[in-house]
Order: sequence, then C-alpha cells, then structure tokens
Amino acid sequence: MKKIGNVLSLFDGMSCGQIALNRAGVEYENYYASEIKKHAIKVTQYNYPNTIQFGDVTKIKSADLPQINLLIGGSPCQDFSQANKERKGLHGTKSSLFFEYVRLLKELKPKYFLLENVVMDDYSYQFISETLGTYPVNINSSLVSAQLRQRSYWTNIGAESFDLFGNRYCMIPQPKDKKIKLQDILESGKIDREKSLCILARYKTSAPIINKYEKRYKMGMLQIVYDKEQRLLTTKEIERLQTVPEGYVDNILGVSENMKANLLGDGWTVDVIAHIFSFI
Repeated sequence: MKKIGNVLSLFDGMSCGQIALNRAGVEYENYYASEIKKHAIKVTQYNYPNTIQFGDVTKIKSADLPQINLLIGGSPCQDFSQANKERKGLHGTKSSLFFEYVRLLKELKPKYFLLENVVMDDYSYQFISETLGTYPVNINSSLVSAQLRQRSYWTNIGAESFDLFGNRYCMIPQPKDKKIKLQDILESGKIDREKSLCILARYKTSAPIINKYEKRYKMGMLQIVYDKEQRLLTTKEIERLQTVPEGYVDNILGVSENMKANLLGDGWTVDVIAHIFSFI
C-alpha cells in the first residue's frame, strides 16, 4: 500500500478522485474537497462520510489547511468545450477558475499534482502547460471503458522527459486496452455502435425519445438503445461507462435520474485516474 498523506481535491464533484486513489491502492490521511453542488456533495458524503468539505474554491485559504501532498482537480471545462459555441477559454467565467487551482498549487506546494481537462484550443493548451510546467498525457477513456472520452492530464506523477528547450513532458504510458464494447455494458437491448459517445453533464437518462433526440442522434450527438422501445442509457450503464462502482450514484435516494446522469457526466473516468495514480 502506497501512502500519500493529505489530499486536496478542487472541483471535487462526486469525488471520483477518492475512488481512484482507493482503486490504485494509495492510502491517504485526510481527503479535503472543494465543491458547491449539493447533490455532488450528497453522493460523496454517502460513499465517503469522512470527506472534509471546504465549499467554494475561491474562499479556500492555504493557511487553513495542513500540509497537502496531492492536489487534484478538473477545473470547469465549459468554456473550453467544443460543445460550447462561444468557447471563451480561460477568459470564460467557469474555466477561469483554473487560476484558483494555480493559486493553491503555488501556495501549498504539494509533492504531486494532477489537473484534468477537455480537448481545447492551442492557445489554452499551451498556456496551461507553460503555467503548470509540464505538457500533459492525453488518454482516451475508450481504452478502459466502452466510452469515447479524450482528456488531457497535466501531472508531475510518473516518468518525465524534456525537449531541447527544457519543456517537461509527462511520460505515463497509455493504459492497456481492455477492448470493452458498449454492448458489453448494457443492461438490456441492442446498440448500433461499438463505443459510447462521451457522456456529458447534460445527458438525460429518463428523457423521452422524441423528435429532438432523434435529430441529435442522427447528428452523432447521442446514443439510443433499441430495447422493447427506444431509450437512453440508464444510470447504472453510465456508471459502467465512467468505471464508477455500480450503485455509487444509482443507490442515492432523493436525487433524480437526470441529476445522477449529470453528476456522472461531470465526473472522471475512474480507471484512467487510477492508472495515473498507480505511478505515485
């Protein structure tokens, strides 16, 4: 068992980072979380009641924290996402919270750090890499699950290399391809593609299949399961796509199916994060 000390997770969501640490066999002393969404906090505290919640990241003071050995987070991606027509990048209201991550990274000086985000424009990619002092490892969740989900992971964990200009590159190897197909994770029914599209926070598990969804499907924006009747993916199926333990979200009372899908879509693919943590 590896030991890491105290962990601070910014934009913690439903604490996928905590699942990944346990799955990778990394023991931690205290897990501090920064999150403002009440349903995400509810899921976290149900599964990990010892989590210490700090709320709004902009109000966290490093002086109020003990020594942090691992700082993790996936700063809001909405202003980077290709699904956002405006795409304001680092100048956007949500994605500019990246600078709060940088502030705490500089103040806390943890031994290890990890930042996750979506595929983005070249300027933002270069700026984040230069600011964090490393270029990321890019991993598609399709290697460990039935979901197409390309993400970048900036971290000082694992092997590294440097180019002629002294730029650092993360050299964590790609996870082994588990060759999991979408059909493999369905509770029932048939699907006409091998891999799921990237599950987004706005995915609706209980939405009726009507014309607007058919249009999104034909545009390649949605997968539809052909069961006794057409349906979207269930919460349990999305848990499987994100490699979250079954029931982690699905068993929570008082949270709608649509909100459960939102939390899962906003989270991490756990097996990818566990793969990175295995190099601590």
